[in-house]
Amino acid sequence: MDRTKNKIKKILGKIKPFIQMHGGDVELIEIKGEEVTLKIYGSCVNCPLADLTYNKMIGGLIKKETPQIKKVIIIN
Repeated sequence: MDRTKNKIKKILGKIKPFIQMHGGDVELIEIKGEEVTLKIYGSCVNCPLADLTYNKMIGGLIKKETPQIKKVIIIN
């Protein structure tokens, strides 16, 4: 689990500066089985592109880099 958590934190660490440039942020809340929960902040909360950014791009990258993760849940 620590290995998975570290991989996800590394992925988010690479992406966060770009999200923060647009007034948003993202935080890893928990990993539970095959699910990861991320919390979004700031301008990401009402952004019409948040679904694409988090569910498709970031979620897709997390699932690709950590194949044991099957679902990424976004909360705000």
